[in-house]
Parts: sequence; structure tokens; C-alpha cells
Amino acid sequence: MNRLIENIKAYIPLREHEIQLLKGAVDKKNYQKNEIIFTEGKISDEIYFVTKGCVRLFYNVDGNDKTAFFYTEGQFICAGESYTFNTPAIENYQAIEQTEIFVFGKSKIESLLKEVPKFEVIARIATENELITCQKVIASFVTKSAEERYIDLLNTNGELFQRAPQQYIASFLGVSPETLSRIKTRVFNKKRS
Repeated sequence: MNRLIENIKAYIPLREHEIQLLKGAVDKKNYQKNEIIFTEGKISDEIYFVTKGCVRLFYNVDGNDKTAFFYTEGQFICAGESYTFNTPAIENYQAIEQTEIFVFGKSKIESLLKEVPKFEVIARIATENELITCQKVIASFVTKSAEERYIDLLNTNGELFQRAPQQYIASFLGVSPETLSRIKTRVFNKKRS
């Protein structure tokens, strides 16, 4: 809970009674490794905040999972289009290790906003995070090779290689597991020489 409060405090100051209202507006949920948190086709009415663990965002494309992103501690998750426009979501979220999430239900957020209007920042932070994430992923695929995307991931989120199965990382990078293995070998050999 402290991580969530500190994250929100980075955007707005909070008084003690506002912190108590915030605590009353969230539910803590735990997910086991590989458990699905949210599935496509549903209408999203929740915003999530990861306090422990790792969550994979993926799409089902012709019966194959395509990993789009990984969320770890301190990040908000929101199926933004579905949440905002009440349309069926096209994304799926899966815990890829034991995960703890704080859940903001839409009705609780609306009640919270009536009491403390400045809490609109929660939805704004979540949707801004999603937008920034999408822009980074798109820019990466437009401007970089698979090897450059691999090196970027290694430099910015290297621990992910210990937390996520290699096939998910390969999918995220837009390559097959075999190609990822060749990229790893090339990068390793370049570092040694």
C-alpha cells in the first residue's frame, strides 16, 4: 500500500484522511504464477497497480499469444480503451510469477472522486502510463532492429530475463525463441571481444 501511496504522492499531495479514503477504495488481490488476471472480450471496469510480481500483457493473434509488454512493481495497468469507452477489450493480462495487485473498481473510483476530486489523477496516471508504454513499443519496432530492442531491454529491464519465460521475451521482441537465442549469443560474443 505504501508503494501505491508514494506513487500517487509524486503527482499530488495527500492528507491523512485522503490516504484513508484511498485505502478504503482499493482491494488487494493475489494471483498465482500463470494465472489470468483479465481476458479479452470483457469490458474493463478496473485499474490495477502492481505491488509485487510481474504481469504480461498479451494479445491472441490467430490462436497464438503475442506478448506486448511486461508490468512490474510500481506500475499501473489499465485496458484503457475498454475502460474509457465500455467496449470489449482486445488485451489479456497474466501473472507470470506470484503477483500482488491493488484493484480500483470503477464504481469505487467514482465514489472516491465525489469525496476527493483530485483523485482523478489515478485514472490519468494509469492512462498516461499506457500511452507512454504504447508509444515506446511502437517507436522501438519502427526505429530499431530486434538486436537493438534486445540490448535496450537488457539495459533498461535486465531482471526481466530472470522473471519471464524466454518465449514471452522473444514474442515481446518480435522474434522466435530460436532467433532470440542467436541474438543473445551475438551480443554476448560482441561484449567479450
